Order: sequence, then C-alpha cells, then structure tokens
Amino acid sequence: MGAGAGLGAAVARRFGAEGFSVGLISRNQGRLDALADDLGKAGVHAKGFTADVRDPASIASALEQVTETLGPIEVLQYSPLPQKDFMRPVLETTPADMVGPVEFSIYGPIAAVHQVVPGMRFLGENKGTILFVNGGSAVKPGRAVTGTSVAFAGQAAYAQLLNEVLGEEGIQVSQLIIGGSISEDHPEKNPTALAEKLWELHTGRDRFRIQVDSD
Repeated sequence: MGAGAGLGAAVARRFGAEGFSVGLISRNQGRLDALADDLGKAGVHAKGFTADVRDPASIASALEQVTETLGPIEVLQYSPLPQKDFMRPVLETTPADMVGPVEFSIYGPIAAVHQVVPGMRFLGENKGTILFVNGGSAVKPGRAVTGTSVAFAGQAAYAQLLNEVLGEEGIQVSQLIIGGSISEDHPEKNPTALAEKLWELHTGRDRFRIQVDSD
C-alpha cells in the first residue's frame, strides 16, 4: 500500500524474485498500470488497484480485489508517503491539522489489518506478515513535523501491539524505520537495500523493528 517507483517497486522486485505475485495499491491507476508493466518486463507478476488510504472502505475494497485477483494476501506492506501538509510546527498545529495524519497513519493501517488477517490465518502458521514502513519521527518526534510525529508514534504503538498478539498465531508484524530520506546514492537507504531489509523481516520472523539511520 503506497506503491511507487522507488521503494514500492524495489520491494515488488525483491518479493517477486521469490515467486510472489504483487498487488500494487495507490490512488492513481495510470501510474499503477505503468509500474505493473515495468515489473512485468522484469518477470514480476503485478497488478494495480486504486485506494485512498484515508478512506477505510476504499482500503477494504482494494484489498478484497487483490485477494479475488491474485489470491490470499500473504504479506501486507503499509508504506504510503505522507502529505507535506501533515508536517507543521508544533505550535501551529491545530486539531483540524491532525485529522489527515490520524486517518492516514492510524485508521488506514487498522482498516488494512482487519481486511488481511482472516486470510493470513487461513494460510496457516508462520506464513502471514504485516510490514509497516515509517520515517524517523515515529521514534524521535520532530517539532517541525508534528502531524507525522504524533500519528507515526500511534502507528508504531499499534504495530507493536499487533506484533505481540498476532505473533501468538504465527503472523509476523514488523516495522522498518527510515531516518531521513530514501536516496539512491546511500548504501543503506537506497530502495534495493531497504527492500532487502523488509525481506529479512518477513523471512527472519524474529524481531519487531529495524531502524536504518537515526536522522
């Protein structure tokens, strides 16, 4: 969820190389179709589905379409890119300014999890994985990025609770924290390297969080 040409495409290639079919979810069908075509040329079976992560019904519908088209969802990655207007200085942030970040980072993940968990239970123990990707403000709040700091912290708490509860059923829930910006030139924060970290979380199934860079 939040598929794009950077990290989303890299994760699709990494999991696709292992035989996964990939459901790509974002708001723009044209971009999704182009990304699916590019992945197809690389041998990855991918298809795009539209959803607005601030609309729980939209999330449920898209994930249902993924299941109907590609089969039960074994791995869910929730990593949409926050909007710039979520990032205001703390004293300029009003209650209205927090609506978007909370819908985006808390309501959205909860809707997605409720949609995929039944299918993951059906797949059996030690199959299903839920992956959250967040910026560094999830663990170190920034006074100039209040919306994401507060909402990401809430998402991190939700993810950790899921890790504890779903882990008892053999469903892995993990979080990748990326400090600063994703960069093609950074040895640890380029999309391919980050995709490998997410693959390690899925296959290792032995830890909740990996943090790359603390900036």
